[in-house]
Amino acid sequence: MTHPSGIPVFQRLFRSVASIKIAKNDIRRFREFVDEEIDRIAISGRNSARFNGRDVIAVQDLPITAGVQERMREFDELEEAPEIRELLRQVVRQPPADVTFDDETEELLPELFGGLSIALARSFRVIDPTMTTPSPDHWNRAFTLFQLVF
Repeated sequence: MTHPSGIPVFQRLFRSVASIKIAKNDIRRFREFVDEEIDRIAISGRNSARFNGRDVIAVQDLPITAGVQERMREFDELEEAPEIRELLRQVVRQPPADVTFDDETEELLPELFGGLSIALARSFRVIDPTMTTPSPDHWNRAFTLFQLVF
């Protein structure tokens, strides 16, 4: 059964893809981070669409790396994916100001969320292969790593 906040499903996601246990109070930090990353991708997509004379962002406008695309495919195969997609549909999330997605891009967003989630979970294992529960320092290192790369 899904908790209204989605806590159990996200904890299961981290366990299944990286053998990491995240605390309930880490869920907010995780969600904010992934939302911020999606906003950054959306803003880059908006800039690409404008450069090409369009006001609406198409999938090809999004700067999604090959690694994130692979994680998105992995997300699609996860047992938790349908539950996460449903949870994300229930939460109306506004894109950054001045960003409009076409329907195909809008449908891709839960997959992007999932792909980024898997990449984040696995980054903890790169930061500290022996870690079982990330500390605030681990979270900060992971966030810094993403900001350097994306």
